[in-house]
Amino acid sequence: MIKEFKEFIARGNLIEIAVAFVMGVAFADVVKSLTDRIISPLIGMIFSLDGLDGMWTFGETVDGVKQGSGGAFLQALINFLIVAFIMFLIVKAYNTMKTRLVREEAAAETPPSEEVVLLREIRDSLNRR
Repeated sequence: MIKEFKEFIARGNLIEIAVAFVMGVAFADVVKSLTDRIISPLIGMIFSLDGLDGMWTFGETVDGVKQGSGGAFLQALINFLIVAFIMFLIVKAYNTMKTRLVREEAAAETPPSEEVVLLREIRDSLNRR
């Protein structure tokens, strides 16, 4: 049972998923920092607010956290849209690369047509003259 577990862990797919998860968490932190420190202040400057947390506050502040803050929701929505767009770009690039590899493999496996073979023979015979 332990041997099977080691084989399961050592499979490439599981390791790739673990690496992707860790990178996704780190990427989410980068996006959160981007929205907290760059996008939110820009939106706050445009609407003359103190960041997005100052927008649409529906409750009182409890322990420094505004309850019912629509700005926090907007910030989370911006984070989600950024991450979703980046993931879309990554999947699109992967699919393009995969399609290109499949085409190259198909082209490499397909034998040349009779016309191409005949034209090559003509070319080779003309080069020998």
